Amino acid sequence: MRSADRIDATDARLLLALAESPRATVLALAERTGLSRNTVQARLAGLGARGVLTSFERRIDPAALGYPLTAFVMVQVTQRMLAEVAAAMHEVPEVIEVLGLSGPTDLLVRVVARDADDLYRIAGRLLATDGVERTTTSLVMRTLVEHRMQPLLERIAKP
Repeated sequence: MRSADRIDATDARLLLALAESPRATVLALAERTGLSRNTVQARLAGLGARGVLTSFERRIDPAALGYPLTAFVMVQVTQRMLAEVAAAMHEVPEVIEVLGLSGPTDLLVRVVARDADDLYRIAGRLLATDGVERTTTSLVMRTLVEHRMQPLLERIAKP
């Protein structure tokens, strides 16, 4: 991201207000931040257009859907088949995120499973994907720090 595309303190204050009240109206965000309604609307549109605001999807606990286990599968792939492998991972419903990495592991795949047998099945499906050379699976035992942006936004929002 170019420095011109980075958010400023006003954007950070707006994003903090939005994080605190994701369903807030533009008017409510304006009141909370001390900005005009038009400014809030324009800034939100700009943040969306620049890709700063991604999905408005609410985070859903996979356990509530019957998937209490989370694991990370480290995947080594045949480099020329990276796009095909990523597309295949997209077709596995239990795959909830795939990150491309540098280093000895090519992909970090977050999966959810119903139980250990289900995780074994999913890991086997990933390993059977054309272009996958090797996998290593690590079970998440506990989440110690949830996904968050608030500390970074607070740092930027400070005058």
